Amino acid sequence: MSVSVIGGGAWGTALGAMRARDGEPVRLYARDAESVAAIRTTRENPRYLPGIALPASLEAVNDLGLALEGADIVLLVLPAQALRLACRDLKPHLRPGAALVLCSKGIERDTGLFASAVVEEELPGHPVAVLSGPSFASDVAAGLPTAVTLAASEGALAASLAQRLSSPAFRIYAGDDILGVEAGGSLKNVLAIAAGASAGLGLGASALAALVTRGFVELRRLGEALGARPDTLLGLSGLGDLVLTCSGAQSRNFAYGLALGRGEDTRTLKLAEGVYSAAIAAQLARERGIEAPIIETVAAMLDEGLPAADAMRALLARPLKREFD
Repeated sequence: MSVSVIGGGAWGTALGAMRARDGEPVRLYARDAESVAAIRTTRENPRYLPGIALPASLEAVNDLGLALEGADIVLLVLPAQALRLACRDLKPHLRPGAALVLCSKGIERDTGLFASAVVEEELPGHPVAVLSGPSFASDVAAGLPTAVTLAASEGALAASLAQRLSSPAFRIYAGDDILGVEAGGSLKNVLAIAAGASAGLGLGASALAALVTRGFVELRRLGEALGARPDTLLGLSGLGDLVLTCSGAQSRNFAYGLALGRGEDTRTLKLAEGVYSAAIAAQLARERGIEAPIIETVAAMLDEGLPAADAMRALLARPLKREFD
């Protein structure tokens, strides 16, 4: 099977490098002509992964037709809000029956749909899988040990793709709970913004630990209400990814929250998917009667301009109750 990667940002480049590291030819599509030229000439993506050498067998292109020519497995590493239109561009170039592996996390704001549902609407007839878990692009690109989850509705497809895409340092566990993997991957981004804001306000490690723990309660309750299985949310793509994403500024979502907490300008920061998912996540929680004060607070900070200090004070002032009610 031939593998192509669509999306030349940090994560797409890292996944392409991981697959190409053993000498396997991999095509990486990027819209940014400068990134393509840099990868070709310097074997580095200086805009997204500076200082990390990329394998010679990773071929960067900015022609979709060339990128997808002969590809049986296509890794889609695209922002959730751009995915629907991108699928329409991809459609005429995809090989019939090519498997589509979604590698980005988020909820479409206009519809409340996760990425798999968007792709199934736009590209029917293609098997769909979702890849997610605790992973920083720089670690994967450098060949450091990483473990993630790949889910598809058919267990056999998930197992086959996991076997095909794994490498000695990139371990993939197969599953069939697509919704659970997507829910964990999307909601943890929102919670990481809250964690970053707490750190930016200098509230300390104890507050951060409490915020992450209570945030996971919201992730679990809302995820289950959306149809996710509890064991999935407790796994790599749920709890595991939440722990990593809330661990420091290497996470874009944490870095965004950190800037909010410090009162810094966020307009020049890199894309943080949680910014686009917060409002729709809060809406989904309200529609299902799920109490999600941290998610609601992040949405208020982002969409209503609620200052981070006021947001954290509001969370601390919530009525006391039993922990597991």
